[in-house]
Amino acid sequence: MPATDPYFVRLTPQAHAYVQPDGGWCLNNAGVVSDGGQTLLVDTAATERRALLLREAVAAHGLPLPGTLVNTHHHGDHTYGNGVFAPGASVVAHEVCRDEQLAAGHQLHLVWPETEFGEVPVVAPAVTYRDRMTVHVGEVEVRILHPGVAHTRGDSVIHMPAQGVVFTGDIVFQGGTPFLANGSLAGSLRALDVLRSLDAEVVVPGHGPVTDPSAYDATERYLRYVDELARAGHAKGLTPLETAQGADLGDFAELRESERLVANIHRAYAELDGEPEGCELDVAAVFTDMVAMNGGRHVACHA
Repeated sequence: MPATDPYFVRLTPQAHAYVQPDGGWCLNNAGVVSDGGQTLLVDTAATERRALLLREAVAAHGLPLPGTLVNTHHHGDHTYGNGVFAPGASVVAHEVCRDEQLAAGHQLHLVWPETEFGEVPVVAPAVTYRDRMTVHVGEVEVRILHPGVAHTRGDSVIHMPAQGVVFTGDIVFQGGTPFLANGSLAGSLRALDVLRSLDAEVVVPGHGPVTDPSAYDATERYLRYVDELARAGHAKGLTPLETAQGADLGDFAELRESERLVANIHRAYAELDGEPEGCELDVAAVFTDMVAMNGGRHVACHA
């Protein structure tokens, strides 16, 4: 039977993934890098309870609690749990991620007011970078780089070159539908090329099981599909919802959260209209259209 509880995956002696099945809305992954004496954590979780489970899992595997925490982007499922690890951990992220996190605040509370998020103070990054930086966890080199606007404007990719491991954040959803509402379609395609250039054999996506570089091609196929749909619908003067409702998902129907298609078409339309990559969309309109795509049901938070 498929796993339903979070689980640790030992990737190398120094790298682990913490996977939260099934990777749907608010069920993200985290990464743990440790030499046994020091630990770096990649992302946290959407609720206090889940962040505490992550902390317990780190300790249960005999690893020190993290002194460094890297957020791959500002979304609450990756940052709400920061407070569980502060003040013992210094939070690192791209400079735009800090701005986005402070601007978003407790945005998930507005989207899912009935979810028990617990005590999740906004703990923004205290250390930021612009293009790339390197952190050493003992003798383990961890490279943090900004791939440009992709899933959000402030994404970070975490690469362990000697171990051949990369943590992609939400540039990759393994088994799930990509989500571009806060980012860029064109930028996401460029980010995939950045990921390919790292030559990492082990790929830890933002959501879903650990995978390999084939995930880049699968993600690119979906993004090209969205691009073609959007160009055709835009040329006909259709709304994003009309374009999405008339689409044949084909093999992509198997991906979780297929309602995200309309959000991605909103983003593609904005780029076709000449808007800057990562420009702010009408969030209410995007979520209203996703509800329509979801048969009139609000998209569910699974945390």
